[in-house]
Order: sequence, then C-alpha cells, then structure tokens
Amino acid sequence: MLREPTAYQHELEMVTLESLVPADHLVRKIDAAIDLSFIRARVAHLYCADNGRPALDPVLLFKLLLLGYLFGIRSERQLIREVQVNVAYRWFLGLRLTDKAPDASTLSQNRRRRFADSGIYQEIFDEIVLQAMGRGMVDGQVLYTDSTHLKANANKNQYDLADVAITRAAYLDELDAAVDADRQAEGKRPLKRKQDKDDDAGDGGSTKQIKISRTDPDSGYMVRDGKPKGFFYLDHRTVDAKYAIITDTYVTPANVHDSQPYLARLDRQSARFNLNPYAVGLDAGYFTPMVCKGLEERGIAGVMGYRRPSHKDGYFYKREYIYDAQSDTYTCPQHQVIPYTTTRSC
Repeated sequence: MLREPTAYQHELEMVTLESLVPADHLVRKIDAAIDLSFIRARVAHLYCADNGRPALDPVLLFKLLLLGYLFGIRSERQLIREVQVNVAYRWFLGLRLTDKAPDASTLSQNRRRRFADSGIYQEIFDEIVLQAMGRGMVDGQVLYTDSTHLKANANKNQYDLADVAITRAAYLDELDAAVDADRQAEGKRPLKRKQDKDDDAGDGGSTKQIKISRTDPDSGYMVRDGKPKGFFYLDHRTVDAKYAIITDTYVTPANVHDSQPYLARLDRQSARFNLNPYAVGLDAGYFTPMVCKGLEERGIAGVMGYRRPSHKDGYFYKREYIYDAQSDTYTCPQHQVIPYTTTRSC
C-alpha cells in the first residue's frame, strides 16, 4: 500500500564521517598514499610567528586546491559550496559536519598573495615525487616528455602588437665556434654571418612582431598546424616510464617552442631527484639540433617522433646518399663520389 514518506531531515542521528565516506573513494586512496603534513613546515616562514589572528591551516588550503584540480572544479566559490555539502571532501580536509567551510576569498587571497611568489608549489610537487621514489614508484631510467596546450581566459581578437628582439639560441654560438674551428683546420677564413653584417651596418639586431593579450599578457598566441589559434599556455610534462608518475611539469606561453625549456628541465630533474636516465622519449616537436646535441653530451639516448624532411622535386633524398667514414666522402644515387669541400652553418 502507498504511504506518505516521513521527513527525517530534522532527526538527531549519531554518525561519523568515517562511516559516511565509501572505502573506495578517491580521497581515501590519496590520503593513504600521500602525507601532506610537511606543508606546514614549508610555509611557516610565510606567516607571522607572534602576531595576528590564528591562520587557517595551510594543509587545508592546499588540499582545497587539490580537490578542485582532481574533480574539475575551476571556480573557488563553487569549490567551497561543494565542500559545504560533500562529506567526502570534509573527511579529506579534516572538517567536522558542523564546521564552517572556509570562505572562498580566504582561499583566493592566500593563493594570490601569500603563496604566489614563494615557490611553495614546486616544493610540494618535489616532495610528492620524493615520496613516490621512496615507495619504489620512480626509477628515472626512462623519461617521456610532451606538451599540451591550455587555453587562456582571453579573447583571441583583443590584443596589442609589440616588437621584441630575436635572441639567438645558446647552442648556435657553440655551433658557430665548431664551424670556425673546422674551417681554420682546413685553412679557410671564418664565415661572415648575418649578425656580423647587422653589426657592421649598425642595425643592432633584428626584431619580430608578436601579439600580446590585453586580458592575459602572460599567455602566448599559438599558431600551429592542427591546433586552434589563440592565446594559450603550454604545459610541458615529464613522466617516469615505470608507473607513469609525473616527475616534472613546467608552464610556458604557447609561443615558446617545445624544445626551448627541455634540457634545463631535464637537468633539474636529474639534480633534484638524483635521476640518471639512459633514454628519453620525445614528440617530433623536440627533434631539434639543440636537443639532439644536448642529449648526446649527457649520454642519453633520445627516441623522437618522426618528422618528414622537406624535399624539392628533382632532387635526391638525403637518405639516398651513402657515407664512407674511411674516405670521409658521400656517394650519391648516381654513384658519384662527393668529397669534402668546406664547412658552413645552415
């Protein structure tokens, strides 16, 4: 028979948060695997030791940010509203059912002011990687790196144009030095390079014009084949091959080439975590002379995505030439021997 339901919302019940959170919930797994209590000691220097009101627990603040990332809650106000009603979030944060959730402005102001320029985010990330290493989840033998674009909250049609100086990559100076040394050994004069001609003409260096967002000037205007155009960031991320644990993440404007920060971030991981990789896997975007030379100098094998070389009709492919190390000559597909004549930079 049909009965009218009884309203139980105002009844007093004896419950615990522990009994309300499912045993297989993600926050339980994270809490069991990662000890975040180290954060208090890391941020202690950012708080006044003997003055002011009692501060909100910094571990709770960073756990809030973690919840927002894990469950795709981009709005801090919405995140606090979720904490008010979600018992699993309260359990993870150490809040009781009757505790008031932190104010959204407290979270945002701490993030924007207290922690913005402290480097604490990198310290937390490093400590979690070290904890993973302590559990045997990272060995650092093989590392994979790629970047993904993150859309900036900026209209692609609202921008200003600015002229910026074109700076030479550091490895090009080393390449020029090697070319000059080789030419000197062959009794030839040093090459007259473009930058030398610019200096003689008093040009002072070349520039290029870029788009700068009026809303988010830190982002970069991305123009790539098969990718959307507009203002984006690039998240350069490295994972360890053993269990796909992320060992490094680094964000740049989207107009920075993938290869530019790669070697510096690789060296940082090796130094910070005492890693000694023997091989790395990279997307085709990293297949540049600078990266290849840097990996060779570090004794690391690089496996990179294939990039189809440019080719002109009527010419032979580079792969069709055969090199003979003993005579230091190439043989073309028409069986003509091509001897060394000079060294120049491309």
